[in-house]
Amino acid sequence: MQRTTLWTTVGGVAAAVAAAAIALPLLVGGGPAPAAGTTRAATASATSAPSVPSVDAAALAALPEAQYSAVIGGLLPWDRTTTSVDVFHLTADAPLFGDARTAPVARLAKDDFLQQPTTVVGVRRQGPWELVLTPARRQLPSAAGAGGAAAQTAAWVPTALLTAAPSPTSRVVISTKEQSVSIVSASTGAVQQHFAAGVGTADTPTPTGVTGYLEQRYVDPSQGTGDHPIQLTSLHSSAADEPYGGHDGGLIGLHWNATTSGAVSHGCVRLSAEAVAAVDALPLGTLVTVE
Repeated sequence: MQRTTLWTTVGGVAAAVAAAAIALPLLVGGGPAPAAGTTRAATASATSAPSVPSVDAAALAALPEAQYSAVIGGLLPWDRTTTSVDVFHLTADAPLFGDARTAPVARLAKDDFLQQPTTVVGVRRQGPWELVLTPARRQLPSAAGAGGAAAQTAAWVPTALLTAAPSPTSRVVISTKEQSVSIVSASTGAVQQHFAAGVGTADTPTPTGVTGYLEQRYVDPSQGTGDHPIQLTSLHSSAADEPYGGHDGGLIGLHWNATTSGAVSHGCVRLSAEAVAAVDALPLGTLVTVE
């Protein structure tokens, strides 16, 4: 655990967060085929969905927390892209379920690692359930074999524990082929801003054919990114457990670097100061699709 001071943004104002008890995500060190893209599924009738089982407080507390450094086998692989979601916060810690929805496999904490309300991104509604993207891994690439591990995971959560938050009006599209990052309209796909980007190398590629979301952001000069906020996504490397020397958890972020072109990173996306500022202006929960 690093002992440092993080800077995060609350209501557009930079605020210091004492991090002695916060595990700081380390992204930077000095520097099967996906399904077709989808939009958010229509609400299904309650009668077509399983009922929500009761989970008492002790059982909930005993579940592994689905957070950025966790590996939880019961989560579902999300190996596709999407362009439309709903965004929520939690009213309490929530149990997460697999497809059977008979017993919980993990829990999602009401507040995240910066003690801010956890941003929850929902991709499908089915009766009393919402299928949400999670910030945890399902499997390490070293255990997944030649096909690689899922870069994004999902799970079912009871809708009774969700409260609606504003939906983002833009989304982020990363092109590894063009080595670029575009901010596009969430409704039309029209490009609003476009920037050059450095992406992963052949050995530590940025995962493609998948959509995650902006999970959190923070400033940590010890990672070589100066005073530019690191944009942490929910995505992880699908090719390497810890691409940067065994200390990064395979996290994929968008961050400042002096080199903003080429296949140069350990999987993260390297951006100019202008590009980081543009992404930093987007709300948490904004979709991030990698092509």
